[in-house]
Amino acid sequence: MSMPAPSSIAGAWWREPRARPLAVWGVILVASGLVHVGAWIVLGGPWEGPVTWRKPILFGVSGGLTSLSLGWAWAWLPRRRGDLWLARLTAWALAIEVALIDLQRWRGVASHFNRATPLDSWLYDVMGGLILFVTVVIIDLTIRFFRQRPSLPADMLLAARAGLVLLVVSCLLGIWASVHGDTQVARGLAPEIYGAAGVVKFPHGVVIHAIQWLPFVAWAARRAGLGDRTRTRLVAVAVIASGLLLGYALAQTLAGRPRLGGMRSLMEAPGGSRLRARP
Repeated sequence: MSMPAPSSIAGAWWREPRARPLAVWGVILVASGLVHVGAWIVLGGPWEGPVTWRKPILFGVSGGLTSLSLGWAWAWLPRRRGDLWLARLTAWALAIEVALIDLQRWRGVASHFNRATPLDSWLYDVMGGLILFVTVVIIDLTIRFFRQRPSLPADMLLAARAGLVLLVVSCLLGIWASVHGDTQVARGLAPEIYGAAGVVKFPHGVVIHAIQWLPFVAWAARRAGLGDRTRTRLVAVAVIASGLLLGYALAQTLAGRPRLGGMRSLMEAPGGSRLRARP
């Protein structure tokens, strides 16, 4: 195995052969999400619900950012036989998943938990298989980031490792949300609810983009001229905050409470009367 050298190409990590397909498709997917913002503005419709423009928008932007981040991470790892093909397959898997979600919206049917017809059921299963594949790839990348130390500064390395770990957790929670949703639908219940009012996608989505914001914290701290030790401490604080956010989301969901249920209860006085601000 040989080490890649992003610095030798002026820091343009996206030019690294394994990163290139993920970077290209990442940009395309983000653009597709933004295009669907225009479709929502022109065609209208609700934001929430099983058939909305929200899914093409969010999955396009989220899938694109994830693809870009995976390409960035891959560019810093030692090269391994089969890496290029694996990176290409990962990029295509993310692109096809988003394309199928877009297709279902344009057909006017739900993309998730939809088994109304054999075609809808097959498309939903294909999306699930694609996400399982991408999750396995992300787990592999995360393990490699711990076993093979990339040539990154300590603060950026901490950000990348923590971001990948949180991305793995988010993917696993997404798989759990899908299994739970299928079980709920089979019982005639709402697929997105856990317990009384827990939102299963809340813990899945709350840290899925830590792989972007944690490296951004490290990059911004370096741009601000902070020293190595200060940058590392700052990133560590951001990692802890991200973990606490995930813990809160999990606690709320598993307790069957809505996203801000605990906060709302703090605004209520004994007996159910709401606290009012003093004049």
